[in-house]
Amino acid sequence: MERTLRTGRMATFVYFGLSGFLLGMWVVHIPSIEHRTGIGHAELGRLLLLLGAGSFAGMQVIGPLTDRFGARRVVPAGAALSSVAVVGPGLATNAWTLGAALAVLGACNGGGLNVGMNAHAVQVERGYGRPVMSAFHATYSIGGVLASLVGAATLGAGVRPAGTLTAVAVLGAAVAAAAAPALLRPEHPREIGTARAGRRMPLRIWALAALALMIMLCEGVANDWSALHLRRVLDAPASTAALAYGAFATAMTVGRLLADRVAARLGAVAVLRYGASAAALGMAGAALSPWIPLALAGWAVFGAGLSGCIPQLFSAAGHADRDAAGVNVSRVAGIGYLGMLAGPAAIGALTGVVPLNAAFFLPVACCAAAAAAAGILRPRPGTVAEPSADAAGKRCG
Repeated sequence: MERTLRTGRMATFVYFGLSGFLLGMWVVHIPSIEHRTGIGHAELGRLLLLLGAGSFAGMQVIGPLTDRFGARRVVPAGAALSSVAVVGPGLATNAWTLGAALAVLGACNGGGLNVGMNAHAVQVERGYGRPVMSAFHATYSIGGVLASLVGAATLGAGVRPAGTLTAVAVLGAAVAAAAAPALLRPEHPREIGTARAGRRMPLRIWALAALALMIMLCEGVANDWSALHLRRVLDAPASTAALAYGAFATAMTVGRLLADRVAARLGAVAVLRYGASAAALGMAGAALSPWIPLALAGWAVFGAGLSGCIPQLFSAAGHADRDAAGVNVSRVAGIGYLGMLAGPAAIGALTGVVPLNAAFFLPVACCAAAAAAAGILRPRPGTVAEPSADAAGKRCG
C-alpha cells in the first residue's frame, strides 16, 4: 500500500507539471502566433476570454465525469487531449481559427486535466493523512518555468510554433500514457457511478468558491498588472518592471513548496488566514511604496502570502464529500477561475476613476475578506476528515 501511494503521488506530480508545461508552451508562443494570425493586442485580449470560457465549461463537464468514472480514467484522457489541443493555436491562421483553438485548449487543459488531477490529488492527500496539495500546485508552476526555457530555446533556433507544439503534443501524450498506471484506484465502490452533479450546491462549497474567486482575482491582478505598476507608477525601466512579476511568481512557487509543512503543523485555517493577511500587507506596501526595491519586496510578499491559499481551498472542496470530490473541486475551481479573468479587467476599469496604485486596494480588500473568513476551512461534523496537524503522524512514505 505504501509503495502504491508513493507512486500515485509521483504520478500526480507528473500530471500537474505536464499541465503547467502545456499551457506555458502556448503562452511563450503568443507573440509569434499573434503575428502569424495578423491580430492586434485588443483582439487577442478578447480571444483569450474564449480560453477562460472553455476552461470554465470543461470544469463543469469533467467534475461529474470524474466522480462517475474515477480520476484514474479521467486524468490520462484529459492529459492526452490537452497535449493534442496545444497544437491548435500553432496551426491557426486567423482570429476565427485561433479562437476555436483556444476554446478547445481551455476545455481540455483548464477543464479536462485540471479538475481530474486536483481530485486525484485530494485522494492522495487523504491516503497520506497530511497536507500534500500545495506541492502539486508548485509543480504546476515549475512546469510553466520549464516551458519558458524550452520555448526560448526553440524560438531562438528559429523553429516554427507549429513544429514545436507538435513535438510537445507527442511528448505530452507519451508522458500521459506512461504515468497512467501509477494513478490510484478509487477508494470505495461508491466513487463510481454516484456522481451528484444535479444536486444543490452546498453552502460550504459556495463559501469556498467565493474565497477562491477572491484569491484568484488577486493572482490575476499580479499576472497582468505587476509589471505595469512599476512601469507606469514608479517609472521603472522595462527590464526592471519585469522583475515585479518575477518576484511574485518566484515567491509563490517557493511558498507552495513550503506550504504543506506549514499546513501540517498549524492547519489549513492558519495558512489561509495568515497567508491572506500577509498578501494584503504586501499588496498595500507595493501600492503605497515610492521606491522600486520596496515595491518589488511588496510583490514578493504578495506572492508568498497567496501561495498556500488556493491549494487549501481546493483540498477542502475535495474532502467535503468523498463521493462528489470531482464536482465540488470543479465548482470551486470554475468560480475561482472567473475571478482570475475578472481581476485584471476590474483593475482596468478602476484606473478610469482612480490611479493604478489606488486600484490595487481592491485585491487588498479581497485578501482581508479571505483572512476574515478563513474559519470556513474547519471541517464540519459529519464530513470527510481533512488532513491537519493532528493527522501528520499518519505518514505513508
